[in-house]
Amino acid sequence: MDQSIKFDLDLIHRYNQSGPRYTSYPTALELHEGFSDADYRSHITQSNTLGGPLSLYFHIPFCDTVCFYCACNKIITNNRSHAVPYLENLCKEIAMVGDLFDHSRVVNQLHWGGGTPTFLNHQQMTQLMAVTRKHFKLRDDDQGEYSVEVDPRETHSETIRELRELGFNRISLGLQDFDPAVQKAVNRIQSKQQTFAVLEAARNHGFRSTNVDLIYGLPLQTVATFANTLDQVLEYAPDRFSIFNYAHLPSRFKTQRQIHEADLPPAEVRLDILQMFGNKLTEAGYVYIGMDHFAKPNDELAIAQREGKLYRNFQGYSTHSDCDLVGLGITSIGRVGDAYIQNVKELDQYDALISRGQLPVYKGVDLNEDDKIRREVITQLICHFRLDFPSIEQQFSIQFADYFANELVNLGGMQNDGLLDLSDNSIQVHVAGRLLIRNICMVFDKYLTQKQQQFSKVI
Repeated sequence: MDQSIKFDLDLIHRYNQSGPRYTSYPTALELHEGFSDADYRSHITQSNTLGGPLSLYFHIPFCDTVCFYCACNKIITNNRSHAVPYLENLCKEIAMVGDLFDHSRVVNQLHWGGGTPTFLNHQQMTQLMAVTRKHFKLRDDDQGEYSVEVDPRETHSETIRELRELGFNRISLGLQDFDPAVQKAVNRIQSKQQTFAVLEAARNHGFRSTNVDLIYGLPLQTVATFANTLDQVLEYAPDRFSIFNYAHLPSRFKTQRQIHEADLPPAEVRLDILQMFGNKLTEAGYVYIGMDHFAKPNDELAIAQREGKLYRNFQGYSTHSDCDLVGLGITSIGRVGDAYIQNVKELDQYDALISRGQLPVYKGVDLNEDDKIRREVITQLICHFRLDFPSIEQQFSIQFADYFANELVNLGGMQNDGLLDLSDNSIQVHVAGRLLIRNICMVFDKYLTQKQQQFSKVI
């Protein structure tokens, strides 16, 4: 499989509109408050009937400083004691939810995100993993995909050793940019020494995969400054890169109001940065997975994509499409059976529900048959850049050409523009269309029209 990309400036200008990132379909905007504790329990019961492995996501919301660009659900505090009652409630939720799932179901994937999971001290992290192991069947053979997000500014070699001993074998480092002016503009001061010390420690302690997060489109960035950051990181050759386009939405995310819009690079500079890092990473031997992600050719994501086994969920690309995803902690989102479930967003709500022995469900949605069909279509396209109609027809007992007659007409224009090849039996995305895969997926999104303005630009 060709895992390269092609930068076509004319196509990008014409197709650079707002749209979802499709970590789910339907997107999280379709979750509603009519979904209850009882609904979640019912879906868990149905899921146990089918069986299969599990994926766990834990949301640790605390950060001791605010990064102005951040759109995550977080709580800013330098008072570490605030984690104590939250951890107590999280452990209670783990017990409640874990006891609802069949304990024979193995946890093949586990992820701590945030916020900053390393806000917790070693004793707290050990407690959290011990409670998880008590109520879920964690693997003991190091063959699971157990990952953690870390902030290099407060993570040391000893922390990395402790995380490895707890069972983590994959690590993701937040960086964004090394340039001092950019760091000051976004309130994230982080040295090269801090960052690379964590990378080296992760390798020394046997982490199987390292990922570095970068963001382009931040204030005061230029092609030259971002290239300098990228060159320095490439010297350490992490296994994966996640390079996101900054979405400036200050009306939705208050912390972004601290960023001066006049300092944001114009669209043409963003595109130049995109082209630059695409070329640099390709020349360095990385392959394009899709949606801002690059990996070494021997990385599990790259292999899964070549073998047609790649999947996408709320944490991004994954090799575990067979897992139900269980979200734990405030704001976390999961997928169990044919439903998406999100927990409450506020600490007091979380505490009140947990105290009453209720699952802290805030929103959810049951997928109907059309949702499941479109989810499979979008998943195949965004993961593999190809869709075979007969497989969809066999799986869902439909005639693809009839069911998606309007969508196929709309794809005709994309075929004429060179984004894809449309035949009687398949869609094959061209190399020039891979950067615009969100646009292609959007053709199949029936909810998009009234919600499009709430999404970021595709490039």
